[in-house]
Amino acid sequence: MQRELGYKANMMVGDQCYPAFELRNLLNFIELHLGDVVATDIYLKIGLGPQELNAMQFVYVWQVEYAMEVLRTTSPDPEIGARLGASYQIASLDVLLPFFDKFTTLNQCLLFVIKNPDLAGSFADTVIRFDETTLWVRWLNTGKVEAQKFAFQFQHSVCALLGAARQLVASPVVIDEIHLAEPQCNTEFLSEETGATIVFDCDFYEWGIDIALLNTPLSYQFDQVALAAATPNNVSFIDLLLTDIRLDMPKPPKLEQLAEKHHMSARSLRRKLSAAGTSYQKLVDQVRCQAAINLILANELGAEDIAESLGYGDVSHFRQSFKHWLGYPPGHFLKLNLVS
Repeated sequence: MQRELGYKANMMVGDQCYPAFELRNLLNFIELHLGDVVATDIYLKIGLGPQELNAMQFVYVWQVEYAMEVLRTTSPDPEIGARLGASYQIASLDVLLPFFDKFTTLNQCLLFVIKNPDLAGSFADTVIRFDETTLWVRWLNTGKVEAQKFAFQFQHSVCALLGAARQLVASPVVIDEIHLAEPQCNTEFLSEETGATIVFDCDFYEWGIDIALLNTPLSYQFDQVALAAATPNNVSFIDLLLTDIRLDMPKPPKLEQLAEKHHMSARSLRRKLSAAGTSYQKLVDQVRCQAAINLILANELGAEDIAESLGYGDVSHFRQSFKHWLGYPPGHFLKLNLVS
């Protein structure tokens, strides 16, 4: 099978494009489990109507994230994220279907999902690694997302991917192990749904699947009439800012400079970023953190050289910043994430 190792900087934020099928499925699930009133209020808060959403192929990340947070914080079920993911049907994954139709194995579908977050959706950066028999997908909380929210998003993703895989092939598909970076808790549904051994108090959120299963041929019959490839066509303001920041590294532009470049006041820029669920400092930290992860996992430069390349005056400041972002200093993070 084709193997692609390493770090994937797939985290999406703010007004970046996210597949609309996620929001449609999510709101249908909310309407079923929390009622019409809650779903209607979400439509109002995200500025969309049901008919408008049904006609869309892409929405904004913040709209999906807002609806997910309402579900997570309103439902009394601690495993509601896993149940949400397990509820998805292949036929509803519209923008993915033209691509899946060209593939022959689960492995090709999984790699496409990992490499195309704008089409599949992603709330986290990942590290992909293999051991002798297992492919592991490890989530990195580079966005400093609150722990319970991150756990919800992880369980949702695992069950959504597994549910899709089971519909794509004719033979049974299970996950070997699921690692949770939290103390032992109720995971009865997650365990039964995935068939996985659940391990608690781990360094990272992670799931692993038997490599042999990924060679399973696809058997799903795609509806040729409905297949039409689509790509996001909206220009993301967040993407523009991230590009500006990356181009000026190791010394990122000041907020006032970015505001002037985009013909607005610093106050207007702050408000626009806040409305998208982020901030200028979060974007700078995202760029630095993702660049640092790439350099650390490449294992070619020492911490001092990496710190200098990212614009830090001293290596101790870089080590403190990296530990703040991901919970571990650079050296220990490398040991935990070396791909094999």
